[in-house]
Amino acid sequence: MAAIVIVHGIGKQYLGPHTLHTSVAPALCDGVRLAGGQPLTPDDVATAFYGHLFRPRGSTVTKGEPLPDPRQPPDPYDLELLLAWWTEAVRLEPERVPPPFTSRTTKTPTPYTVQRALHALTRSRFLARAGDRFLLGVLRQVRRYLTEPDLRARVQASVATAVGPDTRVIVGHSLGSVVAYEALVAHPEWPVRTLVTIGSPLGIPHLVFDRLTPRPTHGRGHWPAGIEHWTNLCDRRDVVALAKRLGLLFDDDRRGLRVRDVLVDNGWQAHALAHHLTAAETGAAVATGLTLPESRR
Repeated sequence: MAAIVIVHGIGKQYLGPHTLHTSVAPALCDGVRLAGGQPLTPDDVATAFYGHLFRPRGSTVTKGEPLPDPRQPPDPYDLELLLAWWTEAVRLEPERVPPPFTSRTTKTPTPYTVQRALHALTRSRFLARAGDRFLLGVLRQVRRYLTEPDLRARVQASVATAVGPDTRVIVGHSLGSVVAYEALVAHPEWPVRTLVTIGSPLGIPHLVFDRLTPRPTHGRGHWPAGIEHWTNLCDRRDVVALAKRLGLLFDDDRRGLRVRDVLVDNGWQAHALAHHLTAAETGAAVATGLTLPESRR
């Protein structure tokens, strides 16, 4: 089995494990090379793929994610997450993104609010060149994973099948960082010693952090028992990584284990997986995990 497993994020429902691997594995090899780590080949990297679980059925008549029905109120979870990202985008890029707090958005939420938020976010570096339907898909996939137990279990199973006795590092991107985190907490027997989260929404209060399995205790998330090194990376303009410092929420003070929070520059596409993987900072975190001695457990 591969030494490194990558858990992808949202928006991969029209790909497959092999097609995704052809892009993410070389990208991570480049990042490790830039960091001066031992050379990797794509065979050292595996992809835990779950995107097909979100692919619409063939009978769906709408192309892509359906836009909000103007006769129906927006889903409360989707709207709250959308407004949280919109507010963060305004904070990060006020010169590009119009603010949400107008007379139209402070009243009872309507599909107009959703449309305005979608259009505002597509002006940010988070969603450079993305469309409204894609962003709606982002929201729905996050909500579905966190609120549908059967789907959550199937996604988790996809990670379990990719991890083997040789796996030392798990890299989780976006929603995949939530999936990877929960999988590691559930499987302390795995040989994985290093977790690398990139563009992670793990710290979003109420919508993500407080819905984790297991639930946080006294405002602190559980540290995965088998993990000795955790590096969290994000671009400062990434609105998905709303909480840029996960150490404040997950550090294990009792055992002296701390998240290493690192900022990277991903250019125009702040949240892009490939941009994260080619970064020397990501490569260094992975390379360090591969050089750790055998587990003492």
